Amino acid sequence: MNIHSSGGAFDEQGLKDVLKDCEKQKQQDGFYENLKLVKEVGKKQKRAESKLNLIKTYDNKFKDLNALLEMLSVCEDAELYNELVKDLKVLEEELENLKLETLLNGKYDSLNAILTLHAGAGGTEAQDWVQMLYRMYKMYAEKMDYKCTLLDILDGDEAGIKSVTFLVEGENAYGYLKSEKGVHRLVRISPFDANARRHTSFASLEVMPELDETPDIVIRPEDLKVDTYRSSGAGGQHVNKTESAIRITHIPTGIVVSCQTERSQIQNRETAMKMLYGKLAEKQEQEELEKLNSIRGAIKKIEWGSQIRSYVFHPYNLVKDHRTDYETSNIQAVMDGDIQPFITEYLKKINS
Repeated sequence: MNIHSSGGAFDEQGLKDVLKDCEKQKQQDGFYENLKLVKEVGKKQKRAESKLNLIKTYDNKFKDLNALLEMLSVCEDAELYNELVKDLKVLEEELENLKLETLLNGKYDSLNAILTLHAGAGGTEAQDWVQMLYRMYKMYAEKMDYKCTLLDILDGDEAGIKSVTFLVEGENAYGYLKSEKGVHRLVRISPFDANARRHTSFASLEVMPELDETPDIVIRPEDLKVDTYRSSGAGGQHVNKTESAIRITHIPTGIVVSCQTERSQIQNRETAMKMLYGKLAEKQEQEELEKLNSIRGAIKKIEWGSQIRSYVFHPYNLVKDHRTDYETSNIQAVMDGDIQPFITEYLKKINS
């Protein structure tokens, strides 16, 4: 096996063609006057170069392993053999991760992701659960070398967070994190209950791609209701206390987005519009998927209502995904951001 067999995402000639196309575009008159195009071509070029470098790296690894095999074929060396076994195990794990990337073939999978967590019914208990999940996703982003930026936050009445929106920037962030969309359920002894009773709390997660605009999504100014309000949230130096926060309602769909963390009303509006485009794109992608499934005549059901995962702290420790049945008892690792196994199992299931 080699990296070239991992799928179209690592088609060496195709990637070289992408780089040629990028160079042609850069040679066109007026190219550098179109900042949006410069940014898009730059991203495309960077992704292609990164994958070509990856192909080169793994080709060299395969050559080194073949050299070790040839040496072992002419002389028995226990130390050399152990080194080969160790290298093969590492390579196998790395190739599995690369194979996973080939499952990210959606229109927006390579883009950044915007996540919004909302507390369900349950007051302080549910709001504390949102804060716990926010920490979990921030730690996941850190493990993936992604950048996490707060966009909007509404603090809880006594503790925790009522809702929070944040941007996760990195290659394939949306492709991975869109699988986390849905309702997350917590079962534990509540630290806010004087009688130490067991409570069940819910929080919902929305995930959308970050994009400035897309040719097939048209947003008319008359379809927007724009409100300004005073920022509120973490307080202090973190939030601008002038009336710079923006809330935009897309009247035809009822979609509402808001942003309050940027310094100016203009910046908050720009960020909110990105969020609106992302929500509309996510809605369109879902509608296209449903249409395709109806044409196929069968829908692959892997959800249990809207609840995707349960996190049980009492009377035992268990995190279980209800779509794939993947589970682990190491709940602390999960809350510290170790959620990639859940994402991997989900991607495998929907592509099986």
